[in-house]
Amino acid sequence: MNQPAGLDAGLPRGLLILLGLAAATVAVTGLRLSAGLVGPAFLALVLTIAVHPVRGWLRERGVPGWVATLAVLVGVYAVIVGLALSLLVAGARFAALLPSYQQEFLALFQDAMAALERFGVGEEQIQTMSSAFDLGRLAGLMADVLGSLFSVLSNLVFIITLLLFMSLDAAWFPARLAEARLVRGQVVEALESFARGTRTYLVVSTAFGLIVAVIDTGVLWALGIPVPLLWGLLAFITNYIPNVGFVIGLIPPAALGLLEGGPGLMLAVIVAYSVINVVIQSVIQPKIVGDAVGLSTTVTFLSLVFWAWILGALGALLAIPLSLLAKALLVDVDPSAGWMRPLISGGRTVPTPPRT
Repeated sequence: MNQPAGLDAGLPRGLLILLGLAAATVAVTGLRLSAGLVGPAFLALVLTIAVHPVRGWLRERGVPGWVATLAVLVGVYAVIVGLALSLLVAGARFAALLPSYQQEFLALFQDAMAALERFGVGEEQIQTMSSAFDLGRLAGLMADVLGSLFSVLSNLVFIITLLLFMSLDAAWFPARLAEARLVRGQVVEALESFARGTRTYLVVSTAFGLIVAVIDTGVLWALGIPVPLLWGLLAFITNYIPNVGFVIGLIPPAALGLLEGGPGLMLAVIVAYSVINVVIQSVIQPKIVGDAVGLSTTVTFLSLVFWAWILGALGALLAIPLSLLAKALLVDVDPSAGWMRPLISGGRTVPTPPRT
């Protein structure tokens, strides 16, 4: 019986692997070049997926469709504007606080230079370091870091417009998806798995973010760090960056601790943040997120590095949903790729999409 000619007919497996790697390289290059478009568009998609059940809940209670859509849109817009303003206020507040500590900074810096001189560092090297160190530069560096995060939400017009269109389409999309299930059941199930995983990830991250923010705010208040509520809010936002997000949120309170109370207070802030955030964000949360969405802790961390490299700060924020979409399109839709699921999930039992 003649077998249909496939793409791999007569081609060595090594050549097929090279062709696959070449195609992946082209795809990754295209994503990096179009990061300014792909990132905001995917953010709009994730937000639409996150709030879509709210619209369904309102419709079940007799709310007219247009009212439910409008309510969901207003809620999403409020979240986007709130996050953008929070990042902007955090950066501006930190930059405004630093100059008031100019004398404390100079005293600490002179003590550090004297210590280096006692350890045998030459006067010329000390003068070079002294001329290169400036509190204004530290404020500028932090402003750049927070600015890169703020750029995630800076293209508000595009995101808001796209959210409007996606929310309107979401009203009829489930019905069309049900029709497509009759023809491409495997694909539909993979996309639904991506949507469920994304919602689960957002719920878990939001819950842990609130826990971390409350604890961090209380600790900073007890230590006497200025405006602790603002840094707790920053900790909540950076919690959506897997594994290492707390490091970004640690910079402002640690710097203020150094200027407010010296190295001892800064060390206390660092230790407190490390104990709280490393245990919760880098140990407990990745484990729970991985169990919920079917990604191992290692895959979660590597996805952060990979998507941040491709899409920048927005890729770091959306690393898990992006990886879930890649898993849905490359693994879940292909029955022959089912052997990869235990490897990606770290050996956990992951539901297998039914075959059509």
